[in-house]
Amino acid sequence: MGPKPSQPQTGELFGYPLRDHLNLKHPLILLGDRIQWERIDALVADQFKSRTGRPATSPRLIAGLLYLQHAFDLSDEEVVATWVENPYWQVFTGEIYLQTRPPIDPSSLTRWRKRLGEAGVEEMLSLTLVLAQELGMLRESSLKTVIVDTTVMPKAIAHPTDSRLLERTRQHLVKAARACGLKLRQSYSRVAPQLARQVGRHAHARQFKRMRNVLGKLRKRVGRIWRDIDRQREQVTGPLRQWLDDLMARAERILTQQPKDRNKLYALHAQEVECISKGKARNPYEFGVKVSITTTHREGFVVGARSMPGRPYDGHTLYEALEQASIVGDCRIDTAVVDKGYRGADVPGVRILRSGQRRGVTRGLKAMIRRRSAIEPTIGHMKTDGKLDRNWLKGALGDALHAVLCGAGHNIRLLLRRLQRRLRRFCAFILLSILACVRLMLPDRSEMTL
Repeated sequence: MGPKPSQPQTGELFGYPLRDHLNLKHPLILLGDRIQWERIDALVADQFKSRTGRPATSPRLIAGLLYLQHAFDLSDEEVVATWVENPYWQVFTGEIYLQTRPPIDPSSLTRWRKRLGEAGVEEMLSLTLVLAQELGMLRESSLKTVIVDTTVMPKAIAHPTDSRLLERTRQHLVKAARACGLKLRQSYSRVAPQLARQVGRHAHARQFKRMRNVLGKLRKRVGRIWRDIDRQREQVTGPLRQWLDDLMARAERILTQQPKDRNKLYALHAQEVECISKGKARNPYEFGVKVSITTTHREGFVVGARSMPGRPYDGHTLYEALEQASIVGDCRIDTAVVDKGYRGADVPGVRILRSGQRRGVTRGLKAMIRRRSAIEPTIGHMKTDGKLDRNWLKGALGDALHAVLCGAGHNIRLLLRRLQRRLRRFCAFILLSILACVRLMLPDRSEMTL
């Protein structure tokens, strides 16, 4: 059943609305009043075709919580708990009276992300750009010139080591056997953890030959458990069989993969994780997915953020990045400024300016190319102030949703910061005006002496 407008409860009928007690010039209240929430309502209306059952949660509440979560780098539990404590957040999400209980269970955000899908979160990102244009912080012509760059969005996994992967595989196989009612000859619950610890000690002491020997013993024991389950696999039927087959396939990949293999499995629960090297001295290898970020050339608003699975070459991601930016910004891209990693990339109808380019570069184009580095601090803020530095969402869909929501959160932070600057300037202007009026009203000291 679709969402219904909220009605005041019995205890709220004689209370005062929240707006009567709050500062209506607060940036969050100003943003909440200007965002076109009805576009999100229309987007999810088709998903509630049944007219029976409990009414769904308000889409404005969910979208507002997702905006706040990614703007202030909070988890699902933290954003719901802070919403109860902060009345400005409640007004931002459409509440009229003060609420003292959590509006939803934090797990509802997981289901709503799937319900919104990639199209829904892109609509949320587009709403931030429309709001920036209405507030005069973003020109429509600025959407035609963009900066594109790629980065790595790390996944929330432990650093992959062979000993840890083998031990986790053993634990999952033993649990799966118990869940399916299979009897194992031996689970190695005492020996295997000891071997895993011994591998780490030998590696720390740089005794690599001993380390490989112990690692081989651990792999043999995990292989025995895998073969024991494989012999009894026919006894399992129904949905459990499909789940067991998937786990066995992943465990077989971990048992057979070699250090120099491509498309290795780095986490048993996240098959989409990839090992990516961006040439950083402080962090040579990152485990996650490549993400393409697109920002406006002048103002720095994010107009596109798309996950690129498969570790593609940067130049091969440019077309998809510009396509998403044109859809989100509702504007055709004329010029894209990129770095040397996009060498050889060409998009029909779009002028590509690359760092280090010499041929046909005028003084104005040279200034545009020089400003390409402005996207680097944007990506840095999305990782330190936002949630781009660690993705907790599951699967390839979670990667796509998380990247776009990080862009929407960055735009909300920019809007809040620039609204605060405007308010400070306005207050300073009013104060100076009052001082000037008072100075005019005071009598001249020269006349007083006469």
